Formats: sequence, structure tokens, C-alpha cells
Amino acid sequence: MRYKAVLFDMDGTVMNTIEDLNDSVNASLQAFGLPQITLADTMRFVGNGARRLMEQAVPAGTDPDRFETILEYYVNYYQKHCLIKTGPYPGIPKLMRSLQAAGLRQVIISNKPDAAAREIADRYFPDFAEFVIGEKDGLRRKPWPDMIFAAIERLGVPREECVYAGDSEVDIDTARNAGIDCISVLWGFRERKVLEAAGAMAFARTPEELCGLLLA
Repeated sequence: MRYKAVLFDMDGTVMNTIEDLNDSVNASLQAFGLPQITLADTMRFVGNGARRLMEQAVPAGTDPDRFETILEYYVNYYQKHCLIKTGPYPGIPKLMRSLQAAGLRQVIISNKPDAAAREIADRYFPDFAEFVIGEKDGLRRKPWPDMIFAAIERLGVPREECVYAGDSEVDIDTARNAGIDCISVLWGFRERKVLEAAGAMAFARTPEELCGLLLA
């Protein structure tokens, strides 16, 4: 087996979070009298953390101080409503169980605020993910490699024996910046053509295919 550890992205990879994200964004926009966005908009905007998500959702030209207030509202609202419609993609628990049985170590790396990321992982993957790293002070968000490096150091696994699995161009760039392999999943928030344009080299259409690639 080539790999000893897999670092999973969260949104669009192991968890289908899009409806709760969309609902939280729109609740925040509505609270400040701003126009709401569509589910498709949210799907395009996610991947670069809460700030970037709201920068794209809030109308251009919004006063910077007002934007910070809206962003704070969103982060707090999402923290309280991140598990309403969210759940693992079909086949993900079975995948993680198979990887665990094979001795592959598993962690989750997310640009989602750290508290929300840990709450979701604790609910759904307490027996599989050793730990979760979300966006927080002191670690630059993806595609900076900081979270990857922090996870690898904590795992104590050589970098060449780690692989990153994600659904977006941000994940591809993150793995490249960290100098580790990347597998792009095709059930998430980006189309294959977007991933190919970003330089994706390995793809998994289903969790079963991902399992085969990870345990090869």
C-alpha cells in the first residue's frame, strides 16, 4: 500500500454541506436587507473559507465595516445551523471504515471555521478521523499548505506517504503547494472540466473508486 495517511477535504468531499451553507448565507443577507443568492451561486463560491464566501455573496461596494458585521453574523449563524441538512455523501462511512480496517490513517482538513468543522466531524466521523483542522488564527487557509503541514507533523507520517482528497481546484492547488499527491473526487461541488483545467491528474467517480486508489 503506497499511502499511510489520507487528508480529506470536508465540503463536497466527505460531507454534503451545501444546503446549510446556502441557508446560512441567505439568512445573513436577509438579516441585513440584502438580496439572497441561489444554491448554484453558493456552490461556485465555496472552497476558500467563510470570508471569501461572503465577499462573493455580499453585493459589491458594501461598506467594509458593514461587511465585517455581516461576516461575523454569518459565522455565528452557521455555527448554530451547520447540522440541519448536512450529512455524509453516500458511501463515505463505508469508505472510511474500509480505510481504517486497512490501517490507513485519516484526518479532515477544511477551510470551514474550525469550530464548525470539528462539530460536524465529531458528529459523523468520531471513530474514523483522528483529528480535524479548520480555519483558525495561526494557520493560513487553503490553498496555502499550512494546514497540510500541521496535519502531517501531527501524524508523524512522511510527506510522500500522504495523499490529499478533495473536490475543488483549491484542493488541487493546496496539495501541489504542500508537495503531496492529490485525488480529485467527482461527486462534489466542481465539474471535471474545472478540475482538469486546474491540473487534476487522478479522479474518483465514487467512494468505491477512491478506496481502490487509496489502497493500491
